[in-house]
Amino acid sequence: MNPIEIILVEDNMSDAELTIRALKKHNLANNLVHLKDGAEALDFIFGKGVYQGRNIDILPKVILLDIKMPKVDGITVLEKLKENEKTKLIPVVILTSSKEHPDIEKCYQIGASSYIVKPVEFESFYDAIKDLGFYWLILNNSCENSLKKVK
Repeated sequence: MNPIEIILVEDNMSDAELTIRALKKHNLANNLVHLKDGAEALDFIFGKGVYQGRNIDILPKVILLDIKMPKVDGITVLEKLKENEKTKLIPVVILTSSKEHPDIEKCYQIGASSYIVKPVEFESFYDAIKDLGFYWLILNNSCENSLKKVK
């Protein structure tokens, strides 16, 4: 059973590659799964479609989720995650180019853990991803970690 630390849901391959590169450089992408749209993300997380039979008990430490994607948008993915008992406590960080107030407000109302607008400049984007990885994988105490300590 290989742990999944990060699920990256990003349809823009340039942004995905830069995100993965920044995390790998700091040894934060060892157990990363990149999914290209919301439909693929839902299938992977809930073990449907081509991912049927995948052990859905293996949950990530964090999901990095774009909201502007084809097939199923990120807001719908967030809603499905937060409606489900098994997945509602997974931290979901919205990582998007949308600065629109209604998107930000809706994501927080649904249960997003954080909302980050992707910086346009390469260095700023790189630094934001590095800091994001450190926080969610190393500094943050997840509910899953707390439950393991109690047992």
